[in-house]
Amino acid sequence: MIMISAKMLEKAVAERLDSFYRRRIDKLKELDLKSVLKRKNPYLFRAVGMNDAAEIVDGLLQAFVSSSDETLFGNEFFEPLAKAVAGNGFPGSEIQISHGEGADIGIETKTQNIAIAVKSGTSVFNAQSRSRQATDFLALRKRLDKTRKHFEAVVGYCYGRKKTRQDSASTFKELAGQDFWEMLTGEKDFYLRILSLMKDLPARHKDLFNEEYAKAKNRFVAEFLTDFAAKDGSIDWEKLTAFNSGSEKMQ
Repeated sequence: MIMISAKMLEKAVAERLDSFYRRRIDKLKELDLKSVLKRKNPYLFRAVGMNDAAEIVDGLLQAFVSSSDETLFGNEFFEPLAKAVAGNGFPGSEIQISHGEGADIGIETKTQNIAIAVKSGTSVFNAQSRSRQATDFLALRKRLDKTRKHFEAVVGYCYGRKKTRQDSASTFKELAGQDFWEMLTGEKDFYLRILSLMKDLPARHKDLFNEEYAKAKNRFVAEFLTDFAAKDGSIDWEKLTAFNSGSEKMQ
């Protein structure tokens, strides 16, 4: 097993962080206050004593960023990084990106085809999506039967812990965190190398992100006060709740 060079991995990590932060900032710029308010609970805001427009807006932005970041990080960092390093644990194998519907990476060795679906954390499946994943793997297996090679389906979670299991219904294996990255790269501590090679890049990106966050907050506070505040500056709860929950006929 040959370790992935620090230079190559550092470059890959840096590129993925650049992409992640670009999308974070883009999401803030694209965010529409009224669209967010329509999905929130004005009764809860009132019940917990939120009387400051800046407090409400900050709460909305924090919730949005927290929810958005998990998906963004999976799409912009974890999945591309997994694709970039896939196969190091299988020297001489052929790597295909997007092996078929339901799989993100395909690894073909002399004796087997390995289809890998890359997921961020271990809580992505419900009963319906798990069944769909099993169906996708089954269809892929049938298409690859002509190669007469052993087929193995893997769902890999980029972080978290999960007991290695072979799903009885779908025959796909689940690997998480250290186990998943070790399978891809052949390196036992690869999952820790990812962290060490981030170095000071997050701190550099964070300053620019915080600037954009402050702009979004100021923009939203101004809009909120214009549309949902009384003349004395207090929140017009009836107007806000009518916007959020009033009959569509009133819109």
